[in-house]
Amino acid sequence: MRLLPWGLWLLCVASPAGRAESGGKARSCAELRQLYGAKGFALGGVPQAEISGEHLRICPQGYTCCTSEMEENFANKSRSEFEAMTKDAGRAVQTILTAQYRSFDGYFQDLLNKSEKALYEAFPTMYGELYMQNMKVFKDLYSELRRYYRGSNINLEEALNEFWTRLLERLFKLMNPQYHITDEYLDCMVKHAEQHKPFGEVPRDLKVKATRAFIAARSYAQGFLVGSDVVRKVSQVSLSHECTRAVMKLTYCPHCRGMSSVKPCNNYCLNVVKGCLANQADLNTEWKYLMDSLIVVADRIDGPYNVDAVIGTIHMRISEAISNLQENKDSITAKVFQGCGNPKINTKGSSSDDKKRRGKVTLEAKSSAQALELLVLDAKGNLTNLKSYWVTLPNVLCSKKVTAGSGADDKCWNGMTKGSYLPEVMGDGLANQINNPEVEVDITKPDMTIRQQIMQLKIMTNRLGNANIGNDVDFQDASDDTSGSGSGDACPDDVCGKRLAKSPGTRPPETHAIPKQSGHGVSGASSRSSPSAFLILLSVALLATQHLWR
Repeated sequence: MRLLPWGLWLLCVASPAGRAESGGKARSCAELRQLYGAKGFALGGVPQAEISGEHLRICPQGYTCCTSEMEENFANKSRSEFEAMTKDAGRAVQTILTAQYRSFDGYFQDLLNKSEKALYEAFPTMYGELYMQNMKVFKDLYSELRRYYRGSNINLEEALNEFWTRLLERLFKLMNPQYHITDEYLDCMVKHAEQHKPFGEVPRDLKVKATRAFIAARSYAQGFLVGSDVVRKVSQVSLSHECTRAVMKLTYCPHCRGMSSVKPCNNYCLNVVKGCLANQADLNTEWKYLMDSLIVVADRIDGPYNVDAVIGTIHMRISEAISNLQENKDSITAKVFQGCGNPKINTKGSSSDDKKRRGKVTLEAKSSAQALELLVLDAKGNLTNLKSYWVTLPNVLCSKKVTAGSGADDKCWNGMTKGSYLPEVMGDGLANQINNPEVEVDITKPDMTIRQQIMQLKIMTNRLGNANIGNDVDFQDASDDTSGSGSGDACPDDVCGKRLAKSPGTRPPETHAIPKQSGHGVSGASSRSSPSAFLILLSVALLATQHLWR
């Protein structure tokens, strides 16, 4: 298979071509001089007419318009242009994934913000001092929920349990101001009161639903960031020496041969690009798993886990719980006194702390279910389009806009001359390049950067799999600064690094690092890309570098 291009070259030498086409007179190099100057190179030393090509090391050694220096310059140019094309294609994917992240992140944070705002607006009127003297408890809850969503190493169930415990302690003291209640007595009170469900079923029900919703939302948002980060890092992988030669031969050798108007054969281009992007194509399997996992979790978020209803009504559930405690105040107090004894009478007398005004305020939750449905629909369309990105990239780069048609076309550049391209197109991935006729690929030495990104895809897919069944997986923010990665809010290490104390029976969740992101600030509602955005962005990116193939 490796000898085939040389065989074609021998056929070309044996046939009337090159200078014979112009009656033996050396052809002008005017077109090449124009191209060479347009690429930013000085024209000094560039031949005016064809010269003998024995000095060439990459292009066929027939009559040529390229010197050794020009060949080297074109090779370096082809490498930088090819790398630019792959980066542009990657940026199109990054743009889509980042837009999806921002859309969902903006929606989710807005949902949480509205719930917190509704609580702050209604509770002073509804509960008076019961709320005003315990405002910090509620603020701390929402703060912990946000930190968890952003990826801090927090046990969400423990955070919710801590909230209900603190709230019960505060409210019990406020509802019994005539007694002097010590911290030791509160510890006993909590143990006895919890047996009698002072807040009703709200804490248990909210813990189950909120935990599932937050786990899914956090993993879902981070899935987009991980996918974008993988594309960014893979797009930075440099072209090998063998690929530089192959791309040079594909793109600039026809110009050196005086065939500037002849485009590369499509199958020839595919073999070159498949060989050069062989390692990238090996991302395909795990990449598809990640896209599929995001789609599954998206359905959970908009379906069984009902993020809109759960997160948007947290304030209402808290109000329901407080009402349950107030209605059962006497029976709860009696049972606590029975188990812990009667506390001492407060000699300072009753304060006004127990005076609570119950205004006629009705808590409502404004549903944004339709917005979530549209977000999920948009995301699923884009994720479906991106599934085969890595294996379709060679076809995109070798599209009919920049190359000739089928491999049977006898009017395209086949690496040696204008004619047909006979070798078959290689399969995708590193293992399939063992017989690639255009690029020498060592299939025993996979690119380690790409292998690391394959592992990152596996880890993220595992997180999403856990989220799909409601299992918690902790994320450890690996950012070096405090600029934030998800929502754009700063979170110093001495705050985000804290862990709530876990009870002996709590199994610590798995911990994985989140890739550092930058420039992902969210300001309210964000724009969403349409399902066809990938194709549009990729086309624009490729048109910007189309001069590579001229």
